[in-house]
Amino acid sequence: MTTGPDTTHPDPTRTPGGGLRTGVWLIGARGSVATTAVAGCAAVAAGLQPTTGMVTETAPFADSALPALGDLVFGGHDTATTPLPKRAEALTAEGVLPHGLPDAVRAELTAADDAIRPGGPQPGDTRGDDELIDAFAHDLDAFVRTHRLARAVVVNVASTEPAPAAGGDRLPPSSLYASAALRAGCPYVNFTPSTGLHHPRLRGEAARSGLPYAGRDGKTGQTLLRSVLAPMFAQRALPVRAWSGTNLLGGGDGAALADPAAAAAKNAGKARVLADTLGELPDGRLHIDNVPALGDWKTAWDHVAFEGFLGSRMVLQTIWQGCDSALAAPLVLDLARLTARAHEAGLTGPLTELGFYFKDPDGGPSGLADQYTALTGFAARLRERS
Repeated sequence: MTTGPDTTHPDPTRTPGGGLRTGVWLIGARGSVATTAVAGCAAVAAGLQPTTGMVTETAPFADSALPALGDLVFGGHDTATTPLPKRAEALTAEGVLPHGLPDAVRAELTAADDAIRPGGPQPGDTRGDDELIDAFAHDLDAFVRTHRLARAVVVNVASTEPAPAAGGDRLPPSSLYASAALRAGCPYVNFTPSTGLHHPRLRGEAARSGLPYAGRDGKTGQTLLRSVLAPMFAQRALPVRAWSGTNLLGGGDGAALADPAAAAAKNAGKARVLADTLGELPDGRLHIDNVPALGDWKTAWDHVAFEGFLGSRMVLQTIWQGCDSALAAPLVLDLARLTARAHEAGLTGPLTELGFYFKDPDGGPSGLADQYTALTGFAARLRERS
């Protein structure tokens, strides 16, 4: 993984191997997902770990001219202060990262941490929205210049925030960062349920920017499974009478989603998958419970009540147990590479073909199989432009 500028090559935006230096600017850069993405990218680029979970490393994406993992340069914004090497050590203790990995990629973690800038707004910050956006955009500009990058993609992996109140006079933090990305000329990906570019005040700005963007809310576990199962019921003409679910999780996400307003924002994307596929939202509730002892691990249950031939009542139950950061990190790397390549290819506006990765995508089909077809078609489109 590239850790600094190259001053010897004739084209400073290219590595000695000829690849383009591509920035990945992470909002929530010291969180579990970001730390896992940075450490994982370094490990895979060095050949220390396989590419498990990275769709962009499969055959349909060969020759699509995506930036190489070794050409990615990381930085970001965060209000947290724990350095990435220490954060990686904590994730290793929780069983998220393999033993020994933080030491093996310490240089890359340190380089990324050195590029992290203070996020906000912090308590007591008297700056208005425009001042904050300017400051964040300045950090992005400096990142691109310092590391001599061809471009940088902003990816929001921060904790979920509540939906903004109607008529509020301030932008939520996710929208401040999204606006800063547009102001700095950077493509944007929202991997969270937070508002980001979906704020009414930013829609026109996004349309005029000429930049590609994608989101929102990464599909990593329970909703991934729902996007597979819901089309099955629809295609087999089996009416779903009720669909209920429960999530148990800890870590930063668990703490953030203990706020009912944040949980409501999260659940909206989960519900949309069912409503879009089944034609209506079935009865049933979805609960999210914070269990701090689980750390970065989560368990999700689903209970589906459906009707069979001659009115027979049937039930499908599923259990999903997984490590959220390990599920999310390869998708973050995929999205950064795909969006950077889309920008290089001159594509603009919402990248609907990336709906495969999101609970609440910017258009396109809702079933996973159809989304995958759209995604591989997008890879072919990029290949034609290479």
